[in-house]
Amino acid sequence: MTDPLVDARAAHRRGEWSAARALFLAAGELGPADLHTLSDVEWWLGHVREARVAAEAAAVGLERVGAMRQAAMAAIDLAGMHFLRGEETLGSTWLSQAHRLLRDHPDSVERVYLDYLEQVEPAQARWESAAVIDAATRLRERARVHGDPNLPAMTTMAEGRAMVRQGQVAAGFALVEDSMAAALARGLKPEWIGYLYCNLVGACHELVDLARMRVWTEALSAWCSTLPDEAVFSGICQVHQAQLRQVRGDWAGSETDAARAGADLRELSVAGAAEAHYVVAEARRLRGDLTGAEQAYLAAHDFGRDPQPGMALLRLAQGRPDVALRSIQSALIAEDRGLLRRVRLCAAAVEIAVAAAAIDVARKAADELDEAARDYDSSGLRAMAWHAQGAVRLAEGNPEEALPVLRRACAQWRELGAAYDCARVRLLLAQAYDALGDRDASERERAAAKTVLTRLGASVASPNPDGLTTRELDVLALVAAGKSNREVAAELVLSDKTVARHLANIYLKLNLSSRTAAAGYAFDHGLVARTDA
Repeated sequence: MTDPLVDARAAHRRGEWSAARALFLAAGELGPADLHTLSDVEWWLGHVREARVAAEAAAVGLERVGAMRQAAMAAIDLAGMHFLRGEETLGSTWLSQAHRLLRDHPDSVERVYLDYLEQVEPAQARWESAAVIDAATRLRERARVHGDPNLPAMTTMAEGRAMVRQGQVAAGFALVEDSMAAALARGLKPEWIGYLYCNLVGACHELVDLARMRVWTEALSAWCSTLPDEAVFSGICQVHQAQLRQVRGDWAGSETDAARAGADLRELSVAGAAEAHYVVAEARRLRGDLTGAEQAYLAAHDFGRDPQPGMALLRLAQGRPDVALRSIQSALIAEDRGLLRRVRLCAAAVEIAVAAAAIDVARKAADELDEAARDYDSSGLRAMAWHAQGAVRLAEGNPEEALPVLRRACAQWRELGAAYDCARVRLLLAQAYDALGDRDASERERAAAKTVLTRLGASVASPNPDGLTTRELDVLALVAAGKSNREVAAELVLSDKTVARHLANIYLKLNLSSRTAAAGYAFDHGLVARTDA
């Protein structure tokens, strides 16, 4: 008759989590080392409370028998569980316990793990790349002395990701991908393989490197297929899959995946759950479910995720461009962790500022995107930068300059499989062709965009004449009705200065020079009905 404990330990080594759990529970009372292993099993199965209880008992029991280093590792594991759940105070308490337990073992491998958790992880979360590289380099050398295979891969990944954030993209990704390949070849502990995968895919997402993100998300998905559905990495993988579905225009699938991941990650990872809610919100906004989008953005915020730039874009979709403009400007002021952190904010700022006729704001954001695309050189960033530059040049009344830039953006988005972004650029191309008098090309681009937007389920508004925004049409109609700037401002709940900006933009786009001419344009195009004298 076999010993269930022997079988349980063997099942754990093979990653057979459900079998291992059944065998451990059948074995009766467990010693502290086996309790620590059971804690690991419960965590992989998504049983957070049971994992915590077993790890706490293991830490106490191991200390009682004098196994201080093993007790410290149990404490470090507990700290990690609490940090993932956003329980900073409890996590810090267990780190303090680990320090106490390792007081007489300053050169142990457990101390290197502790230092990694305290030095590398917080610096990475704060985007302090130089500090990450310094700490990772030092800890990697210490880990090699102990012959630990996990820490060199972890520190190399951290160093590579920090280099990418600094703009050393080629060298940084070489380290990141080498670290991942080495980890898979050496068969590291599964929790660290999952950690490495998540860092790698996260780096791709930050860089808007969609092609590389697809490759590594597929690899992560294949690896996660060997895990229980309840495992934290399965949920995080589902969030990344939802992000990619959103790019492709599969908004219903994106929302379904992200909603499921958010529910699965709620007790395991507060950051993962927060991002899942944000992806749900984005999918709903794009599909026109503005009420549902707001609820999901607020849920993401409750979990600690800044809801920008999505919330500002939601305000724009609600027909509140001035509110959206103030919102995105505040978000840009608040984000001071580097250029790469600001790219999605800048892209949203261009869209919002153009709609609000704040061309100076749009130009500044577009120029920042241009700088990011030069510094980080990813295909997604290039598409974003060209898209923004084209939109701004068109809004400035320069269709000749806008046209070639928009064509590059359209080709890049199409190559990346970003159907919605490609369709949005086509609408801008239609405006550019309109301004140049090429009605044939304009109708072709507008029809192509409408086909895609209809297929995606996006709302397709009637195309505005001559590139006027919806708000500019509102202003023009009121001006044609004989209202003063102050009266227009009061009716549309805008400032006098904003109305003046809209009117100046209308004159520029229509090549007009007076209110009378603008009113004539509005009558001729059916924007306001003539009244009989």
